[in-house]
Amino acid sequence: MLLIDEYRKGWAIRYLREAKAELEAARKIPYMAPSLVLEAIRKARNAIYYSIGEPAFIEFLIHEELLKTPPTNDQTLRFLIEIEAILQQLSQLEDINGDAIIKQADTLIQIAADIVETFTEEKLED
Repeated sequence: MLLIDEYRKGWAIRYLREAKAELEAARKIPYMAPSLVLEAIRKARNAIYYSIGEPAFIEFLIHEELLKTPPTNDQTLRFLIEIEAILQQLSQLEDINGDAIIKQADTLIQIAADIVETFTEEKLED
């Protein structure tokens, strides 16, 4: 049973494919790596959002959760909040260790791929 509609499935797969392409470009063009990695992580995040629900609602939920104390115990929501924190940190850094951040982005994109594959019930190519 498909857990998402075809519209969101299409966007999730597209964002994931684009995230992988951005990361590959970051590996090939080191001087552009910081901006390409940031964009790759944003696209991986968007792929996750489209896989699990309506992106605008999920963004609202995350921003509301950031204002709460104590933080949530929900593991999925904490993971999404962590992705947002990584994006915020990267967007504010001027000097980024290219190899380290590419590794981190690669891990996030792989997690996003696992999530997209689970919700779309489709095996995606690497």
